[in-house]
Amino acid sequence: MATGAALALLVVGFPLAGWIGSAIPRNDAPAPVTDGVEIMVETNGVHTGIVMPIVSPEMDWRALLPSAALPVNGRLPTHVAVGWGEREVFLNVPTWGDLRPGTALRIATRGGAPVMRVSHYVRPAPGPDHRPVMLSREDYGRMVEAIAASLADEAAPRQILRGTNPRDAYYRARGHYTLAYTCNNWVADMLAQGGVQMGRWTPFAGGVMKWIEPPSEG
Repeated sequence: MATGAALALLVVGFPLAGWIGSAIPRNDAPAPVTDGVEIMVETNGVHTGIVMPIVSPEMDWRALLPSAALPVNGRLPTHVAVGWGEREVFLNVPTWGDLRPGTALRIATRGGAPVMRVSHYVRPAPGPDHRPVMLSREDYGRMVEAIAASLADEAAPRQILRGTNPRDAYYRARGHYTLAYTCNNWVADMLAQGGVQMGRWTPFAGGVMKWIEPPSEG
């Protein structure tokens, strides 16, 4: 009975807490920026990520992410998209149907080690799932420093050569993934470092994306 009650509380209470936590703002609404760095916030409905130019005065990602210097379909990428998540899921679970019960239980109760997943784009276009945000150069510099600090030390090779998407690259990362601190919490923290107004606790993709305006049509 106690186990069933705890499970019911988790199933009902966790989404409710995520909805409430994501509605409490941190950071003031930023002033409009006309001369800065345009990023995008992307989502696939479950995970979110941050799309950034590979080269800018604030950061050259090729120095930290070797995959950013490699061609994509014969063309050099212009942008990288970074996301942070549980290692076993990112490397070995291509769909939720492939998630083993033991892995799910371990993540729910103990969490797991993280990796950083990096996608590579050539001039990505804005859309409902790729929403542009203009940051000041100072704010962008703070955000990329925080993202870089999430990568593992250089003492060991960062890049992992296999993962669920062969077109992406995977890198060892710092931190610990738990239900209380998910991939979407990490994205929200990075955006908040860049001055973007975000919710206090955003375990779900929707809790991040509701703070980012979709691009206007036309």
